[in-house]
Amino acid sequence: MADSDTRTAVQPSDRPVYVVGGGPGGLATAYALRARGVRAVVLERSEGVGASWRRHYDRLHLHTTRRLSALPGLPMPRRFGRWVSRDDVVRYLEKYAEHHDLEIVTGVEVSRIERVPDGSADGPGWLLRATGGRELTGSAVVVATGYNHTPRIPDWPGRTEYGRDEGEHRELVHASAYRNPGPYAGRDVLVVGVGNTGAEIAVDLVEGGAGRVRLSVRTVPHIVRRSTAGWAAQYTGVLCRRLPVALVDRLAGPLAKVSLPDLSAQGLPRPDTGLYSRVREGAIPVQDVGLIDAVRTGRVEIVAAVEGFEDGKVVLADGSRIAPDAVIAATGYSRGLEDLVGHLGVLDSRGKPVVHGPRTPADAPGLYFTGFTNPISGMLRELAIDAERIAKAIAAKHGA
Repeated sequence: MADSDTRTAVQPSDRPVYVVGGGPGGLATAYALRARGVRAVVLERSEGVGASWRRHYDRLHLHTTRRLSALPGLPMPRRFGRWVSRDDVVRYLEKYAEHHDLEIVTGVEVSRIERVPDGSADGPGWLLRATGGRELTGSAVVVATGYNHTPRIPDWPGRTEYGRDEGEHRELVHASAYRNPGPYAGRDVLVVGVGNTGAEIAVDLVEGGAGRVRLSVRTVPHIVRRSTAGWAAQYTGVLCRRLPVALVDRLAGPLAKVSLPDLSAQGLPRPDTGLYSRVREGAIPVQDVGLIDAVRTGRVEIVAAVEGFEDGKVVLADGSRIAPDAVIAATGYSRGLEDLVGHLGVLDSRGKPVVHGPRTPADAPGLYFTGFTNPISGMLRELAIDAERIAKAIAAKHGA
């Protein structure tokens, strides 16, 4: 594996397939290409693989099983347990790169990808503009910069002024900056957003000694047990992956009523939308890792959506105002692809690739995307599947 000191060894004339991003999707695709005899060079902007995983909060464990989270060509060790920790995911990615002797160049950030015209001396391909003035030319490009690329905080009114006059006891941070509950011991904390990250951070704060924890909810989520009698929720997600949306919606409602308590009295009623319909819109169900009990016992209080900030207080959608010591915005991420490929016409109105996996945009043959969906069957599982499909397509079109 190359490091930043040897990155100049990558020559444009080599015409490899460039994989942008050294996370699970990029590493899996690089291996799958190499296994088919295609040279793949991974370009990673940080100083090591799995950068986004290193930044996650301390208590994070995969919500998918170890067996269904392994990448092609290397199982995850059994000692990692069924629900793999953040640190073990990082160890696995490091071992994966080493085990497969992947060609990885760290400390290089690609800022723009452009087509090389058909009439060029070396034939059609792709030009990557990167840090240090590098211009790298590849036969194909796989963009694997990740689903959680750029932290996003809504442009709430008063957001930029919040906490400026309140000293260190008023703060607003994105969930990407949260590591553990230590700094919040005894404090009043508002977590905004009830996706899997927001739900788990709220539970972590309660268990870690925060004085008061409130969870701001705009859209009531679907909640599922991570495992029921040994049956992982992921297994159900895999089975449902190809079923009609309406059928899954009809089955999920009655199942939730049987398996989950009604939390309406605590401010978290059952959703009035279909589970799989929400998944198709990009909202993955919240896997319960303690949220249900925390809400039921009142240790996590549900409050209305945040509308803005005013006079040192948080203004909620129901008209109430609260004054927490800290606000943690678990409000998601943007893909951050506009500067990289936005000029190519390959993104939809939400900034997501119009195609992913083995398909390429009609006007951008040889440009592939992986890791920009959030499947109910498990992100790592789908990345592994996409890697094989992308490699097969590239080997057929661009291989030797």
